[in-house]
Order: sequence, then C-alpha cells, then structure tokens
Amino acid sequence: YKEGVTILQLVPSYVSGLLDIDSDFDLGGLDYFLVTGEAVHTSLLSKWFSRYPDIPVVNAYGPTEAGDDVSLHFMNEAPSGQNVSIGKPVANMQIYVVDDKDNLCPVGVMGELWVSGIGVGRGYLNDSAKTAKVFRDNPFTNSSSRLYKTGDLGRWLSDGSLEFLGRKDDQVKIRGHRIELGEIESVLSSQSGVNSCCVLAKSDSSGLDRLVGYVVMSGAFDKQFLQDQLNQELPSYMVPLVWVCLEEMPLTVHGKINKKELPDPDMSSLSTASYVAASNEIEEELVRIWQDLLGVEQVGVHDNFFELGG
Repeated sequence: YKEGVTILQLVPSYVSGLLDIDSDFDLGGLDYFLVTGEAVHTSLLSKWFSRYPDIPVVNAYGPTEAGDDVSLHFMNEAPSGQNVSIGKPVANMQIYVVDDKDNLCPVGVMGELWVSGIGVGRGYLNDSAKTAKVFRDNPFTNSSSRLYKTGDLGRWLSDGSLEFLGRKDDQVKIRGHRIELGEIESVLSSQSGVNSCCVLAKSDSSGLDRLVGYVVMSGAFDKQFLQDQLNQELPSYMVPLVWVCLEEMPLTVHGKINKKELPDPDMSSLSTASYVAASNEIEEELVRIWQDLLGVEQVGVHDNFFELGG
C-alpha cells in the first residue's frame, strides 16, 4: 500500500504461504490480485476472500511461449466448484481445445489447449527439433497465423469460458486406469486442514507406480481421515495410499512447488488394514506368494491385494 501498488500477480503456492502467516497485510490499495503459473484451488480463494473480501481475484492462464497470460477469469468470491475457470481469451488471442486427432472438441469434452494470436512466439532459439513439435501453422483459420501446442488439458464450459484440467504429461496409469493428478489435487486441496498439497506417481522397488500424496497441514495429520474423505468424492483407484506430511512445500525460485525436491515416500505403509500374521500353512503360503509378487515385506491376512499394488 505504501508503494502505491494497484495490481499484484503471484504464484498460488507462494500466496498460500503468505496467507498462513499470522498477520494482516495492508493491501487496501490493490485494484486486482492476479494468480498465475499454477492451478489455483478454491480453498486458497476462500482463504483470500475471507481476509480481503473487497479485492477481486483474477485467475490468469498462459504459457511463456504465447506471451504469458492469454486468458483471464475475474472473481469477487470463491467459486462453488472444485475447479476454477481460467476464463476467456484476451484480445487478439485465440484458444482451441483439440483432441488427439487434431479435431476441435465440443463443449464439455477434454482436449489439449492450443493457443494462437499475436503473442505466440517464433519458436525455441537454436532448437529446431523442439520448435517443430509444438509450434505449427494454424489449421483452423485461412490466415497465416501460428499456434503453440501447450501440453495443457482443458475444456470449454457452457458459459463460454475454459476449465484447466492439468498437464498431458501429468497423466499417469495406475492399475490400468488413466488418472489426472490435478483432479486428485483439486479434491485434496478442498479438505479441512490441508494448506498445500501435491500428488505424484512414484515407482516402488518392484517397479509398480503408486499414488503418493504430499500435504502441508494446519493441524494434525490423519491419513485415514484424508483417505475416507477422498473416497467419498473419487473412485478408490484415485485415492493415494502412501502419504508424506511436510512442514512446508519446497518451492522453485518462481514460487511454484518444486516436485523434484519432494522426498521419496516410505512404501511400507500401503495397506489400510491392521496387521495380523498368518496363522496356518495355507495363509503362510499365500503371504509368501503376495510378498514375492508384489515386492512387499510384510503382508497380513486382512490386507487388500489391490491396495498393495495387485
């Protein structure tokens, strides 16, 4: 306020840390607060509007390759849904939702976001191969405009705005199911006590991919409570069974969550059942088979084959 700042733009992960500090910042001079660089969750917006109800928030979306922010969504209160709209394209920019066969997707259908318009760059300096993969002529117009294939996923909503649904390279396959990690993070972030979160797919010693939930909590960490809450909103195969509770998320110099610095989890706590040892010859033989097949050191008679990675 003292510096006369009227528009402030920050990364959501950094904002979350600021709001957790037990003090009120004097932001009365702000006309708009912009969040960008990462998907913003409704829990963070609720926290913002509870402290600054008169300062509107703009959810800004855009890759560097397309001149940064290419769509904007203005809010005066936290939205009721889990995902926050990224709004509509700004002037002189076009956004397309495209399927795997380069066809335009209808309203409600997920596809890759392609950006065209005055902000699209020429390509990557001294890297023609990488440029050829993601920069191309616009096939949807008669003009000679260029477009950039973002690698982001999204869909058109019925009101003409866009919904961001994560990254194509954040899609993972767990037990044959294709999963969007961002969808899990969106639900997880709305749970009581979760200040910050991240979900990754990590390989165990046998090479199986497992979902790992990383959380920063405002109170005590209760793994069973979080899993029960997620099971009410997500199918069971999308609920992490391995959890890591952190005091704070590692951030990059730009304020984004640094996923490379997240610690490796302890894969020994995969089952939700209490351990009960085998009590007869058949159970002992089954335990040996499961241990060998799943690469798990301890198997109890009440363990779930699929929870352990089967």
